[in-house]
This record gives sequence, C-alpha cells and structure tokens, in this order.
Amino acid sequence: MSFGELYSYPAQADWAKIVVRPHLDTMQLAHTVSTVLDDVKTHGDEAVRRYELQFDHAQIDSLRVSDQEMAEAEAMVDESLKKALRLAYHNIYTFHAAQRFSSQQVETCPGVTCWQKSIPIDKVGLYIPGGTAPLFSTVLMLATPAVIAGCREIVLCTPPNREGKVNPVILMAAKIVGVTQIYKIGGVQAIGAMAYGTESVPKVYKIFGPGNQYVMAAKQQVSLTDVAIDMPAGPSEVCVIADAHSNPVFVAADLLSQAEHGVDSQVILITTSADMLCEVNAELTKQVAVLPRKEIALAALANSKFVLVHDTAEAIALSNAYAPEHLILATEDYEQLAARVVNAGSVFLGPLACESAGDYASGTNHTLPTHGYAMAYNGVNLDSYCRKVTFQHLTAEGIDSIGKAVVTMATNEQLEAHANAMRVRLQNVKK
Repeated sequence: MSFGELYSYPAQADWAKIVVRPHLDTMQLAHTVSTVLDDVKTHGDEAVRRYELQFDHAQIDSLRVSDQEMAEAEAMVDESLKKALRLAYHNIYTFHAAQRFSSQQVETCPGVTCWQKSIPIDKVGLYIPGGTAPLFSTVLMLATPAVIAGCREIVLCTPPNREGKVNPVILMAAKIVGVTQIYKIGGVQAIGAMAYGTESVPKVYKIFGPGNQYVMAAKQQVSLTDVAIDMPAGPSEVCVIADAHSNPVFVAADLLSQAEHGVDSQVILITTSADMLCEVNAELTKQVAVLPRKEIALAALANSKFVLVHDTAEAIALSNAYAPEHLILATEDYEQLAARVVNAGSVFLGPLACESAGDYASGTNHTLPTHGYAMAYNGVNLDSYCRKVTFQHLTAEGIDSIGKAVVTMATNEQLEAHANAMRVRLQNVKK
C-alpha cells in the first residue's frame, strides 16, 4: 500500500508545493458561527442550552458541573489512569514553574530607571474538546500554567455527552490541577459564553484551547473585538526527519500517532534514504491495519507527503520552510540538526523522543501553533497567562539626562503637547 505524495530530490523552487497546507476557508463558516455567537451574546444561558440540545443532543438544566458530579467522576476513573495523570501533572508543573519571570530594574541612563512586572491575566477560559477523542490531557496542559501564573478565575468549558455528563477523566484532570469552575458547554456556544459572559458563565479576558473548524472560527471572530485568544490554529501536524540509521518502526508509529488525530491532520516525512521510505511505507501498512481509528488515519495519510532529499542539511532547511507544529529529528545527527531549527512548535530529539511524550507527560506543552504559524508564534507557556507591565521612574537627574532629547523628538513629530509635558519639567527642575 502506498500513501500520500512522493517527492524525489525536489528543487528548492518546488518546496512551496510541499509545504502548502489545505486552505482553511473559515469564511464559509462565518454566517453559522456569527449567528450562534450573536444569539449567545443576546440570550445568554437560554441560547447556550438551546444549542447544546441542537448540537450535542443534551438537555442541560444546570450548566455548571456540580460537586456531586466531580465526586462521581473521580470514582469512575481507574487508579492506574489517576496515577498517570498525576505523573503528567507533576512534570508539566515542574517545567512551567521554571518559566517564572524574574524582574530586574535597569538604569538606562543616570536618573532613569525602568523595569517590568509580570501580572497574571485575571480571568481565563479553557476550551477542552470532547468529540471522538476527549482531550483530558489538554486540561493539564492549559490549566496547570494558569494556576502557576496565578489567574484568579479559571473557567473550563467542555461538551457533554447525550446524557448531559462530562467525560469523567476530564473532570478528574481538572480536580488534580485544582480547577473547579467547569461548564457543560461545547462548540461555538462555549466560545461565545466565555467571550461575552452569561448568567452562569463569567466573561473571561483570554480563551485557550483547540477545537474543530467551527470552534477555531468562533475564536477568531471573538478575538476581533471582545477577547484575546491563545493563537490562530489549523489541523494538527507532524514532520519527521529520518536517515538511513532511523528505526522505520518508530518513524511509522510517529506518523500514525499524528494521522489518527483527524482526517485533516498533516503528516510529512523527510528522509535522506530511499530504502527508509520503502521500509516506513511497509510499516505504515502493517501498523495502520490494527488501529481502532484506522479510517481516520488512512484519510490523513492519503494527504501526507514523503520527501527524499540529498542530505540532512537540506532536510532541516525544508522543515524550517514548513514550520511544523511537531518536529521529530529521528536522525543520527539530531543534535547538530537541533541547533539549526528555526521554525517549529515543539521538537523531539533522537529515536526515543516520540511526539506522544510531549503530548502527555514529558512536561512541555502540547498546545502549539499549526498551519505554518510556528514562523511567528510559540506554543502555550507560562507567559501566555501573564502580561508584562513596564514601569519607569525619573529623578531630576533623569530629566536632565533625557529631557532635551524628548522635547526635540516630540517637536519634530509635531506633537507640541508631548514636548511641553517634558519642557515644563525641565524648567521646574532648573529652578
């Protein structure tokens, strides 16, 4: 069985065809999304309940998850899974806690002192998808840095099942992190509820989390005027760079771990070995046959790309042009290649560092830029939940240091009031 498109030693001029993603036409969703958002903004909880019945087929009386539901969920989760969740939480907490900001006062010139202060975003909203794969790991990834940052209010929305219940592991993960404000709301209506606020759901200042094309379109719409979002995003993706020394079993497994996310997931293999291409193809055929999500993986692989290049230097250059969400360096010279990575969301080094490690328990965050946005955005980290506020203090000596320059610059920009604000101080200091 063969998969996707094969490119043999493509010229650099042809790379644009390789790195292109399918066009995400959110405009065709705009009307549906804006209709739901406007309804939620106008009618609050009533609209949310109506859309929950329409889209999630759930009759919801109380939108907020109760303490009793939290306790029931904990009793339903297997102890081995609880242990795994706590291990992952420990590593995620450790990694993100090390990102705490240390402020430093700087005297830029005599009498002028400047510094920054990191202040947590007061209210944040976390969207956790349900759908075909309830992402309880994303609870840990989004809520842990929010808690470390000191966000006063953390609101979590996630879709319920037809019985109006939230996946118990999602609730267990939230309990481990310490998030208690959880709402049984999915889709566009969840984004609207957090962006505008309803009778039950408080308005937040920034929304985090992945979702389907409707959720992503909703996040983009509300970000224009009402609330900040973590980052723009498209379908999830992985790029694996392999050479003749790579393990084809590992490489195929890594490609499939991404392909099973969804039919629109992006999978690309760049290798310096024609034999490796054949071996990986054989492994893909073998491994995909036994996957529970086989049909999803096959659909994603049909749109995958396999690229044969001359050497690993060319491979990393092509990867940088692609700017993958996940980059796995499965080559013998992975340390040298790592130093040359410019555009990537998260990088996995060597044969044993699979993407799954970062997705769940190594400690790094799995909420990452996709669709080429890694050229300009980073993944979620502790700073994502904070604002850096700058401070400055001027003494009389400071006025003397920069006053004339400020007046000169303001005058030349034809902003006389700016110039005067400094000029009156210069005159006062001289007295």
